[in-house]
Amino acid sequence: MTTVVHRRTTARESIAAASTDGGDSRQRRITYISWAESCSRSDHTARELGGRSYMVYLPQLGSRPSTILFKYIGQWIKTARILQRERPDTVFVMTPPLFAALPAFWYAWRYRKNVVLDAHTAAFVLPRWRWFQWLQRRMYRHAVTTLVSNDHLAALVRDAGGDATVVPDVPVVFAAPEPLAPPAESTTVAVVCSFDQDEPIEIMVAAAALLPDVRFFVTGNPSKLAADVRERLSPNVTLTGFLSTAAYGGLLAGADMVMVLTTHDHTMQRGAWEAIYQGTPVIVSDWQILRDAFPEGAVHVDNTPGSIAAAVRAVQGDPAAYRAGAARLRHSKLERWRSTERAILSKLTPAGVASSNTAKLS
Repeated sequence: MTTVVHRRTTARESIAAASTDGGDSRQRRITYISWAESCSRSDHTARELGGRSYMVYLPQLGSRPSTILFKYIGQWIKTARILQRERPDTVFVMTPPLFAALPAFWYAWRYRKNVVLDAHTAAFVLPRWRWFQWLQRRMYRHAVTTLVSNDHLAALVRDAGGDATVVPDVPVVFAAPEPLAPPAESTTVAVVCSFDQDEPIEIMVAAAALLPDVRFFVTGNPSKLAADVRERLSPNVTLTGFLSTAAYGGLLAGADMVMVLTTHDHTMQRGAWEAIYQGTPVIVSDWQILRDAFPEGAVHVDNTPGSIAAAVRAVQGDPAAYRAGAARLRHSKLERWRSTERAILSKLTPAGVASSNTAKLS
Protein backbone atom coordinates (compact mmCIF):
# COMPACT_ATOMS: atom_id res chain seq x y z
CA MET A 1 0.00 0.00 0.00
CA THR A 2 1.35 3.41 -1.00
CA THR A 3 0.17 6.75 0.38
CA VAL A 4 0.69 9.91 -1.69
CA VAL A 5 -0.59 13.18 -0.24
CA HIS A 6 -0.93 16.09 -2.67
CA ARG A 7 -1.07 19.75 -1.69
CA ARG A 8 -4.53 20.89 -0.62
CA THR A 9 -5.79 24.12 -2.17
CA THR A 10 -5.30 26.73 0.52
CA ALA A 11 -7.78 29.36 -0.66
CA ARG A 12 -10.99 29.03 1.28
CA GLU A 13 -12.88 30.86 -1.43
CA SER A 14 -12.60 29.22 -4.85
CA ILE A 15 -13.87 31.53 -7.55
CA ALA A 16 -15.20 29.94 -10.69
CA ALA A 17 -14.23 31.48 -14.00
CA ALA A 18 -16.85 33.43 -15.88
CA SER A 19 -18.90 31.64 -18.52
CA THR A 20 -18.19 32.52 -22.14
CA ASP A 21 -21.76 31.96 -23.26
CA GLY A 22 -23.04 35.47 -22.67
CA GLY A 23 -26.78 35.99 -22.90
CA ASP A 24 -29.09 36.15 -19.89
CA SER A 25 -26.41 35.12 -17.38
CA ARG A 26 -24.64 38.41 -18.07
CA GLN A 27 -27.70 40.36 -16.90
CA ARG A 28 -27.63 38.81 -13.44
CA ARG A 29 -24.98 38.63 -10.74
CA ILE A 30 -24.84 35.08 -9.40
CA THR A 31 -23.02 33.96 -6.26
CA TYR A 32 -22.80 30.28 -5.34
CA ILE A 33 -22.33 29.44 -1.64
CA SER A 34 -21.21 26.01 -0.40
CA TRP A 35 -20.46 25.24 3.23
CA ALA A 36 -17.88 22.63 2.25
CA GLU A 37 -14.16 22.22 1.69
CA SER A 38 -14.78 21.58 -1.99
CA CYS A 39 -17.66 20.92 -4.38
CA SER A 40 -17.07 20.64 -8.10
CA ARG A 41 -20.83 20.72 -8.84
CA SER A 42 -21.04 24.17 -7.26
CA ASP A 43 -17.88 25.41 -8.98
CA HIS A 44 -18.81 24.19 -12.44
CA THR A 45 -22.45 25.26 -12.22
CA ALA A 46 -21.35 28.75 -11.21
CA ARG A 47 -18.89 28.85 -14.09
CA GLU A 48 -21.50 27.77 -16.63
CA LEU A 49 -23.97 30.41 -15.39
CA GLY A 50 -21.35 33.17 -15.35
CA GLY A 51 -21.20 33.42 -11.56
CA ARG A 52 -18.74 32.98 -8.69
CA SER A 53 -18.45 29.97 -6.41
CA TYR A 54 -17.32 30.30 -2.78
CA MET A 55 -16.33 27.46 -0.46
CA VAL A 56 -17.16 28.72 3.04
CA TYR A 57 -15.67 26.31 5.54
CA LEU A 58 -13.92 26.46 8.94
CA PRO A 59 -12.07 23.12 9.17
CA GLN A 60 -10.39 23.97 12.44
CA LEU A 61 -13.73 23.65 14.25
CA GLY A 62 -14.49 20.20 12.88
CA SER A 63 -18.00 18.73 12.94
CA ARG A 64 -18.20 17.59 16.56
CA PRO A 65 -21.39 18.27 18.55
CA SER A 66 -19.38 20.48 20.90
CA THR A 67 -18.11 22.74 18.11
CA ILE A 68 -20.67 22.56 15.28
CA LEU A 69 -22.70 25.53 16.54
CA PHE A 70 -19.61 27.76 16.63
CA LYS A 71 -18.60 26.49 13.19
CA TYR A 72 -21.98 27.34 11.69
CA ILE A 73 -22.01 30.78 13.30
CA GLY A 74 -18.57 31.50 11.85
CA GLN A 75 -19.61 30.28 8.40
CA TRP A 76 -22.82 32.32 8.61
CA ILE A 77 -20.75 35.46 9.27
CA LYS A 78 -18.37 34.69 6.38
CA THR A 79 -21.35 34.04 4.08
CA ALA A 80 -23.01 37.32 5.08
CA ARG A 81 -19.80 39.21 4.34
CA ILE A 82 -19.47 37.61 0.91
CA LEU A 83 -23.05 38.49 0.01
CA GLN A 84 -22.68 42.06 1.26
CA ARG A 85 -19.55 42.46 -0.84
CA GLU A 86 -20.81 40.71 -3.98
CA ARG A 87 -24.43 41.97 -3.88
CA PRO A 88 -25.65 39.21 -6.22
CA ASP A 89 -29.08 39.19 -7.81
CA THR A 90 -29.36 35.45 -7.15
CA VAL A 91 -27.72 33.34 -4.45
CA PHE A 92 -27.29 29.64 -5.18
CA VAL A 93 -26.77 27.56 -2.03
CA MET A 94 -25.62 23.97 -1.75
CA THR A 95 -27.46 21.86 0.82
CA PRO A 96 -26.74 20.11 3.11
CA PRO A 97 -26.11 21.61 5.51
CA LEU A 98 -29.55 23.19 5.40
CA PHE A 99 -28.41 26.05 7.63
CA ALA A 100 -26.18 27.37 4.85
CA ALA A 101 -29.33 28.65 3.15
CA LEU A 102 -30.50 30.78 6.09
CA PRO A 103 -28.11 33.74 5.56
CA ALA A 104 -28.93 33.57 1.84
CA PHE A 105 -32.66 33.83 2.52
CA TRP A 106 -32.06 36.71 4.94
CA TYR A 107 -30.05 38.52 2.26
CA ALA A 108 -32.74 37.84 -0.36
CA TRP A 109 -35.48 39.19 1.90
CA ARG A 110 -33.43 42.25 2.91
CA TYR A 111 -32.46 43.25 -0.63
CA ARG A 112 -35.32 41.73 -2.64
CA LYS A 113 -33.14 39.16 -4.40
CA ASN A 114 -33.48 35.47 -5.30
CA VAL A 115 -32.37 32.17 -3.76
CA VAL A 116 -31.84 28.90 -5.63
CA LEU A 117 -31.18 25.75 -3.61
CA ASP A 118 -28.92 23.01 -4.91
CA ALA A 119 -30.18 20.07 -2.83
CA HIS A 120 -27.84 17.10 -2.90
CA THR A 121 -29.17 13.61 -2.24
CA ALA A 122 -27.74 13.66 1.29
CA ALA A 123 -30.19 16.41 2.23
CA PHE A 124 -33.01 13.90 1.67
CA VAL A 125 -31.57 10.61 2.89
CA LEU A 126 -29.00 11.14 5.63
CA PRO A 127 -30.46 10.55 9.12
CA ARG A 128 -28.98 13.75 10.54
CA TRP A 129 -31.06 15.86 8.14
CA ARG A 130 -34.33 13.93 8.48
CA TRP A 131 -34.97 15.83 11.72
CA PHE A 132 -35.01 19.04 9.70
CA GLN A 133 -37.31 18.03 6.85
CA TRP A 134 -39.85 20.60 8.06
CA LEU A 135 -37.24 23.32 7.51
CA GLN A 136 -36.21 21.88 4.17
CA ARG A 137 -39.82 21.83 2.92
CA ARG A 138 -40.28 25.44 3.95
CA MET A 139 -37.13 26.38 2.06
CA TYR A 140 -38.37 24.68 -1.09
CA ARG A 141 -41.46 26.87 -1.06
CA HIS A 142 -39.43 30.06 -0.65
CA ALA A 143 -36.71 29.31 -3.21
CA VAL A 144 -37.07 30.37 -6.84
CA THR A 145 -36.28 26.76 -7.70
CA THR A 146 -34.45 23.80 -6.18
CA LEU A 147 -31.86 21.97 -8.25
CA VAL A 148 -31.90 18.19 -7.79
CA SER A 149 -30.12 15.38 -9.55
CA ASN A 150 -33.09 13.19 -10.52
CA ASP A 151 -36.85 12.98 -10.99
CA HIS A 152 -37.44 11.14 -7.71
CA LEU A 153 -36.02 14.03 -5.68
CA ALA A 154 -37.81 16.54 -7.89
CA ALA A 155 -41.12 14.90 -6.99
CA LEU A 156 -40.33 15.31 -3.27
CA VAL A 157 -39.68 19.02 -3.75
CA ARG A 158 -42.86 19.53 -5.76
CA ASP A 159 -44.92 17.57 -3.24
CA ALA A 160 -43.69 20.06 -0.63
CA GLY A 161 -44.97 22.96 -2.75
CA GLY A 162 -41.68 24.02 -4.31
CA ASP A 163 -40.39 24.35 -7.84
CA ALA A 164 -37.78 21.79 -8.92
CA THR A 165 -35.26 21.74 -11.76
CA VAL A 166 -33.58 18.43 -12.56
CA VAL A 167 -29.83 18.90 -13.10
CA PRO A 168 -28.22 15.45 -13.37
CA ASP A 169 -24.83 16.95 -14.12
CA VAL A 170 -23.02 20.03 -15.40
CA PRO A 171 -20.12 20.27 -17.87
CA VAL A 172 -16.78 19.81 -16.14
CA VAL A 173 -13.75 21.67 -17.44
CA PHE A 174 -10.34 21.38 -15.80
CA ALA A 175 -8.42 24.44 -16.99
CA ALA A 176 -4.90 23.08 -16.48
CA PRO A 177 -4.93 19.38 -15.51
CA GLU A 178 -1.67 17.77 -14.45
CA PRO A 179 -1.01 14.83 -16.80
CA LEU A 180 -1.13 11.46 -15.07
CA ALA A 181 2.05 9.40 -15.38
CA PRO A 182 0.56 5.89 -15.28
CA PRO A 183 2.73 2.91 -14.33
CA ALA A 184 4.24 1.22 -17.35
CA GLU A 185 2.16 -1.58 -18.86
CA SER A 186 -0.52 -1.34 -16.18
CA THR A 187 -4.21 -0.65 -16.45
CA THR A 188 -5.15 2.23 -14.16
CA VAL A 189 -8.45 2.66 -12.34
CA ALA A 190 -9.25 5.96 -10.62
CA VAL A 191 -11.57 5.34 -7.67
CA VAL A 192 -13.37 8.56 -6.75
CA CYS A 193 -14.06 8.28 -3.07
CA SER A 194 -14.91 10.45 -0.05
CA PHE A 195 -15.15 7.50 2.40
CA ASP A 196 -18.81 8.26 3.09
CA GLN A 197 -21.14 5.68 4.56
CA ASP A 198 -22.76 4.82 1.22
CA GLU A 199 -19.48 3.84 -0.44
CA PRO A 200 -18.68 0.10 -0.36
CA ILE A 201 -15.01 0.63 0.48
CA GLU A 202 -14.30 -2.88 1.76
CA ILE A 203 -15.83 -4.41 -1.37
CA MET A 204 -13.71 -2.21 -3.63
CA VAL A 205 -10.61 -3.20 -1.66
CA ALA A 206 -11.51 -6.88 -2.07
CA ALA A 207 -12.00 -6.39 -5.82
CA ALA A 208 -8.58 -4.76 -6.15
CA ALA A 209 -7.00 -7.80 -4.52
CA LEU A 210 -8.48 -9.95 -7.31
CA LEU A 211 -6.71 -7.83 -9.96
CA PRO A 212 -3.00 -7.66 -9.04
CA ASP A 213 -2.03 -6.45 -12.54
CA VAL A 214 -4.30 -3.36 -12.27
CA ARG A 215 -3.35 -0.18 -10.41
CA PHE A 216 -6.06 1.51 -8.33
CA PHE A 217 -5.74 5.17 -7.33
CA VAL A 218 -8.20 5.98 -4.54
CA THR A 219 -8.94 9.66 -3.96
CA GLY A 220 -10.21 11.30 -0.77
CA ASN A 221 -8.92 11.90 2.72
CA PRO A 222 -7.25 8.61 3.82
CA SER A 223 -7.64 9.49 7.51
CA LYS A 224 -11.30 8.51 7.11
CA LEU A 225 -10.37 4.96 6.12
CA ALA A 226 -10.88 2.43 8.91
CA ALA A 227 -7.61 1.01 10.24
CA ASP A 228 -8.62 -2.61 9.65
CA VAL A 229 -9.47 -1.86 6.01
CA ARG A 230 -6.19 0.01 5.53
CA GLU A 231 -4.30 -3.07 6.74
CA ARG A 232 -5.96 -5.18 4.04
CA LEU A 233 -5.01 -2.91 1.14
CA SER A 234 -3.13 -4.81 -1.54
CA PRO A 235 0.13 -3.43 -3.06
CA ASN A 236 -1.69 -2.31 -6.22
CA VAL A 237 -3.79 0.26 -4.30
CA THR A 238 -2.55 3.83 -3.90
CA LEU A 239 -4.26 6.32 -1.59
CA THR A 240 -3.80 9.67 -3.30
CA GLY A 241 -5.02 11.87 -0.47
CA PHE A 242 -6.97 15.05 -1.20
CA LEU A 243 -5.93 16.08 -4.72
CA SER A 244 -5.56 19.57 -6.10
CA THR A 245 -8.01 20.42 -8.87
CA ALA A 246 -5.28 20.10 -11.49
CA ALA A 247 -4.11 16.72 -10.20
CA TYR A 248 -7.68 15.45 -9.89
CA GLY A 249 -8.49 16.51 -13.44
CA GLY A 250 -5.36 14.81 -14.71
CA LEU A 251 -6.25 11.60 -12.89
CA LEU A 252 -9.76 11.46 -14.36
CA ALA A 253 -8.53 12.21 -17.88
CA GLY A 254 -5.50 9.93 -17.74
CA ALA A 255 -6.94 6.82 -16.09
CA ASP A 256 -8.16 3.94 -18.23
CA MET A 257 -11.45 3.99 -16.32
CA VAL A 258 -13.03 5.70 -13.32
CA MET A 259 -14.98 3.83 -10.65
CA VAL A 260 -17.59 5.47 -8.40
CA LEU A 261 -19.90 3.25 -6.35
CA THR A 262 -22.78 3.75 -3.92
CA THR A 263 -25.04 1.53 -1.87
CA HIS A 264 -27.83 4.15 -1.84
CA ASP A 265 -30.48 4.37 -4.53
CA HIS A 266 -31.39 7.76 -6.08
CA THR A 267 -27.78 8.92 -5.68
CA MET A 268 -26.11 10.58 -8.65
CA GLN A 269 -22.38 9.88 -8.90
CA ARG A 270 -20.64 13.20 -9.46
CA GLY A 271 -17.24 11.58 -9.99
CA ALA A 272 -18.68 9.46 -12.80
CA TRP A 273 -20.05 12.34 -14.83
CA GLU A 274 -16.85 14.31 -14.19
CA ALA A 275 -15.04 11.39 -15.83
CA ILE A 276 -17.45 11.19 -18.77
CA TYR A 277 -16.85 14.88 -19.51
CA GLN A 278 -13.15 13.96 -19.83
CA GLY A 279 -14.03 11.13 -22.21
CA THR A 280 -13.11 8.38 -19.72
CA PRO A 281 -15.25 5.23 -19.29
CA VAL A 282 -16.82 4.61 -15.89
CA ILE A 283 -17.82 1.77 -13.56
CA VAL A 284 -20.90 2.62 -11.50
CA SER A 285 -23.38 0.81 -9.27
CA ASP A 286 -26.37 -0.88 -10.87
CA TRP A 287 -29.18 1.44 -9.82
CA GLN A 288 -31.86 2.55 -12.27
CA ILE A 289 -30.90 6.22 -11.91
CA LEU A 290 -27.33 5.34 -12.90
CA ARG A 291 -28.41 3.08 -15.76
CA ASP A 292 -30.40 6.01 -17.12
CA ALA A 293 -27.60 8.53 -16.55
CA PHE A 294 -24.83 6.33 -18.01
CA PRO A 295 -26.36 4.26 -20.82
CA GLU A 296 -23.03 3.87 -22.64
CA GLY A 297 -19.35 4.27 -21.93
CA ALA A 298 -20.09 2.52 -18.63
CA VAL A 299 -20.32 -0.84 -16.87
CA HIS A 300 -22.88 -1.25 -14.09
CA VAL A 301 -22.01 -3.51 -11.16
CA ASP A 302 -23.88 -5.07 -8.26
CA ASN A 303 -21.34 -3.91 -5.66
CA THR A 304 -19.67 -7.30 -5.21
CA PRO A 305 -15.93 -8.00 -5.67
CA GLY A 306 -16.57 -10.42 -8.52
CA SER A 307 -18.82 -8.01 -10.39
CA ILE A 308 -16.32 -5.16 -10.02
CA ALA A 309 -13.44 -7.33 -11.20
CA ALA A 310 -15.46 -8.45 -14.23
CA ALA A 311 -16.27 -4.82 -15.06
CA VAL A 312 -12.60 -3.84 -15.00
CA ARG A 313 -11.77 -6.76 -17.28
CA ALA A 314 -14.58 -5.76 -19.66
CA VAL A 315 -13.23 -2.23 -20.14
CA GLN A 316 -9.69 -3.55 -20.22
CA GLY A 317 -10.68 -5.95 -23.01
CA ASP A 318 -12.16 -3.33 -25.36
CA PRO A 319 -10.98 0.14 -24.30
CA ALA A 320 -11.64 1.78 -27.67
CA ALA A 321 -15.32 0.81 -27.66
CA TYR A 322 -15.86 2.11 -24.13
CA ARG A 323 -14.06 5.37 -24.86
CA ALA A 324 -16.19 5.84 -27.96
CA GLY A 325 -19.29 5.29 -25.82
CA ALA A 326 -18.03 7.83 -23.28
CA ALA A 327 -17.48 10.36 -26.08
CA ARG A 328 -21.02 9.91 -27.38
CA LEU A 329 -22.44 10.23 -23.88
CA ARG A 330 -20.40 13.38 -23.29
CA HIS A 331 -21.90 14.92 -26.42
CA SER A 332 -25.46 14.11 -25.38
CA LYS A 333 -24.84 15.46 -21.87
CA LEU A 334 -23.56 18.74 -23.30
CA GLU A 335 -26.71 19.04 -25.41
CA ARG A 336 -28.92 18.37 -22.40
CA TRP A 337 -27.05 20.92 -20.29
CA ARG A 338 -27.77 23.73 -22.75
CA SER A 339 -31.49 23.06 -22.33
CA THR A 340 -31.12 22.82 -18.55
CA GLU A 341 -29.15 26.06 -18.41
CA ARG A 342 -31.93 27.90 -20.26
CA ALA A 343 -34.51 26.43 -17.88
CA ILE A 344 -32.60 27.64 -14.82
CA LEU A 345 -32.02 31.15 -16.16
CA SER A 346 -35.65 31.50 -17.24
CA LYS A 347 -36.73 31.10 -13.60
CA LEU A 348 -34.53 33.92 -12.32
CA THR A 349 -36.30 37.24 -12.04
CA PRO A 350 -34.68 40.42 -13.40
CA ALA A 351 -32.01 42.09 -11.30
CA GLY A 352 -33.40 43.91 -8.29
CA VAL A 353 -36.84 42.28 -8.40
CA ALA A 354 -37.54 39.61 -5.81
CA SER A 355 -39.53 36.56 -6.79
CA SER A 356 -42.93 36.07 -5.22
CA ASN A 357 -41.56 33.03 -3.35
CA THR A 358 -38.73 34.95 -1.71
CA ALA A 359 -41.04 37.82 -0.84
CA LYS A 360 -43.03 35.42 1.38
CA LEU A 361 -40.10 35.28 3.78
CA SER A 362 -41.04 38.71 5.02
